[in-house]
Amino acid sequence: MSVMDSVEIQSILPHRYPFLLVDRIRELDPDRRIVGIKNVTINEPFFQGHFPGRPVMPGVLILEALAQVGGVLAFKSLGSVGRPVVYLTGIDAAKFRKPVVPGDILRLEVDVLKKRAPFWKMQGKAFVDTELVCEAEVTAMVTDEKPAGAQ
Repeated sequence: MSVMDSVEIQSILPHRYPFLLVDRIRELDPDRRIVGIKNVTINEPFFQGHFPGRPVMPGVLILEALAQVGGVLAFKSLGSVGRPVVYLTGIDAAKFRKPVVPGDILRLEVDVLKKRAPFWKMQGKAFVDTELVCEAEVTAMVTDEKPAGAQ
């Protein structure tokens, strides 16, 4: 059962196809933890060149998926206070353990390690079935400000 579907996720994140990398949120405990799902299909545009005949999801996109799920967690943790914007500010200790291929269901688990306004430090882990495929510390900044030049 989904806690959030793709329509609700899109009401929070600015990302859209092909760069929206989370299909649904399965679990949400504000200020603590979130679990998201990405169904990895052969139709993903990155598989055209990574790698022909042996498609593998780029590790940097697994990290981006973890960051997007972390962004949903930060946004939902703030409740209805303003319209926060979440910026990725760092990735540390990233490790890639196993390739992610078409047909895999990527489970994206993000736990809050520390919050000190406006920064959030989170531990992200990506699994296929019960196997850990990627992990990293994700740091984000949450603000109401938009980048220079934004409307």
